[in-house]
Amino acid sequence: MAAFGALALAGCQTGSGSPEDGGSESSEGFPRTIGHAYGSTTIDEAPKRVATIAWVNQDVVLALGVVPVGIAETDFGGNENKSTDWFDDALAEKGGEQPTKWSETDGLDFQAIAAAEPDLIIGVYSGMTQEDYDKLSEIANTVAPPADTAPFGTPWEETTRLIGEALGRDQEAEDLVSSVEEKISKAAEENPDLAGKTFIYGTVDPSAEEQISIYTSVDNRPRLMTALGMEQAPVVVEAEGDDPTEFFIGWSPERADELESDVLITWAADESVREDIESDDLLNKIPAVADGHMVLQTDGQETLSVSAASPLSIPWALENVIPQISEAVGGSGSTGEASATESAAA
Repeated sequence: MAAFGALALAGCQTGSGSPEDGGSESSEGFPRTIGHAYGSTTIDEAPKRVATIAWVNQDVVLALGVVPVGIAETDFGGNENKSTDWFDDALAEKGGEQPTKWSETDGLDFQAIAAAEPDLIIGVYSGMTQEDYDKLSEIANTVAPPADTAPFGTPWEETTRLIGEALGRDQEAEDLVSSVEEKISKAAEENPDLAGKTFIYGTVDPSAEEQISIYTSVDNRPRLMTALGMEQAPVVVEAEGDDPTEFFIGWSPERADELESDVLITWAADESVREDIESDDLLNKIPAVADGHMVLQTDGQETLSVSAASPLSIPWALENVIPQISEAVGGSGSTGEASATESAAA
């Protein structure tokens, strides 16, 4: 996987700060003002100690050549470092050390963030509230998500460009976006079965309070699928509204048979949910379930690589996740693990 880190880090240079202190390289173009959902932030000089919150932001900062001094633990889908394989591979390419980490399971840990002594806090991709922003701004200059964006819904391209702007690495950000887009185009060519196929990306679980939730076109999961040449299922397009902050919609199980698509992509805590879905009298009427075109992801890191899409995670997902979807579209049956029917026959 180190090749993915090398791809995203192409063109990165050692900055005025060492990898250990998270320094950004150039002071050109400063001061600069970054607009966002809660106003604007003026950054007087190139940041030397960058901290990030939530997901994605740390990937972008690292991919742009800056090792953050503090990041959130990856509690869902994380590895033994409470990080991700793609971040760790890129970090090794950079020659940096693991940043200080804090848990955000119960919200932002302002004390831990302050202890990292950042001079810039980045939360372009996050669920940051006005209250969060005010508290973070007391610690250091803070860049919030752009206006009119769903929580955790900033597109990876926009996240990359905004963070590049904050770090004074605008051109590096453009180059990085172009590089990843080329990888996506190549993956689309290598998986021709995906072209023009309809998909529904969501969560299906008989034990959940909301048994069917579907991600809308403003969510990063469907965005990646459409970038690969697939199409959001017409039933979802018709159901979703115009609210740019609504990234999922609930769906009644009684209307499960209306969810026509070539493939259903969902995730669950463990493989037992597959049998629960396939044996449920309502959920098994979802056409993609009935026809054996369901992808059930139970690996947290695979799920995270698409749901928190970043310039580092996307190349990883293209190799580890997209082939599963291509296989399901191709008609070889539900993927992720053996379907309940296959298991019973074994």
